[in-house]
Amino acid sequence: MTLPNPAEESEEGEEEVDYRFTLANERTFLAWIRTSLGLLAGGVAVHTLVQPFRMAGLRRALAMSCIALAVIVAVGAYGHWRRVGAAMRNGEPLPNTVMVPILSLGIAIVSALACVAVLLR
Repeated sequence: MTLPNPAEESEEGEEEVDYRFTLANERTFLAWIRTSLGLLAGGVAVHTLVQPFRMAGLRRALAMSCIALAVIVAVGAYGHWRRVGAAMRNGEPLPNTVMVPILSLGIAIVSALACVAVLLR
């Protein structure tokens, strides 16, 4: 069984991307989407199931920060998937992503809000 040559050119002059790289890009996109769905579920759960805290608005701030981060991750995942696919087709270096620092900072903020909520309970 022979695998296709990843450097073959299509009729339009663009390089045909090895399907393994395309599928890897798609798996990465889906991992970001799963992360986004987890954040969305967490935000809805906090808003629906958690009892109000002493400090007014803290539960809502915690839920909304999870939901806002879910939206940012989902939109960013799509943009990154498109940029990586275009770079692979054009034979360019893969672009960096700002998704990792955004997600790290967002999770740190959500965690800090949760700590404050637990300490004030």
